[in-house]
Amino acid sequence: MTDWGVRTAFHLGPPLMEALARSWRVEVVNPEIGQAVLTSGSAFVLVSWHDALLPVLWHHRARRIAAVVSEARDGRYVARLAERLGFAVIPGSSTRGGRRALLGAIRTLRAGVPVGITPDGPRGPRRVVKPGAVAAAAAGEVLILPVHAEGRPGWRAGSWDRLLVPAPFARVRLVYGEPFRVSRGAEAREAAVNRLAWALNEAARAAAWPHGAATPTD
Repeated sequence: MTDWGVRTAFHLGPPLMEALARSWRVEVVNPEIGQAVLTSGSAFVLVSWHDALLPVLWHHRARRIAAVVSEARDGRYVARLAERLGFAVIPGSSTRGGRRALLGAIRTLRAGVPVGITPDGPRGPRRVVKPGAVAAAAAGEVLILPVHAEGRPGWRAGSWDRLLVPAPFARVRLVYGEPFRVSRGAEAREAAVNRLAWALNEAARAAAWPHGAATPTD
């Protein structure tokens, strides 16, 4: 699927994307980890790679989470879908409105509302953690909950992130990593960035289909 194809899907509207997502068959790995954090009643930062955005949004719909979404054009498509799925939207990103987004995320966390962040968005590099999610979690004194998802069959966009779009009736495997807190201090935050990258990559490996199995179509 090309960038144009992904944009066309979003232009056709959140109702179509929602209908597609309702057909997915979702398998959750380490569900007890996710449930413990999701049902704790406390704020947290939900973090996933940008390419897993669609299944992660779908699985966490209607959970009173606020999502940091880019102010760029493609971000507006994502914002429309996120709002339909019950997310509040915090506009901004690491490259556009970044400081405003970080402050908005911190205020939201301190108000007791979880926040979702893709730490490699909105323009990459792909699967490279930027420090915003860690900074927000440190300032809000909340847990970071890593998560990743893969789909089979599916398509990947030609964009920088190779956004995953699971096909109709696809199997989706969603994996939670161990949650953790960020200690105070610059060195602790730097260590947390590395830990988050490791946790997301481990979740991605756990979500991948076994060797020899069919994988999402490029």
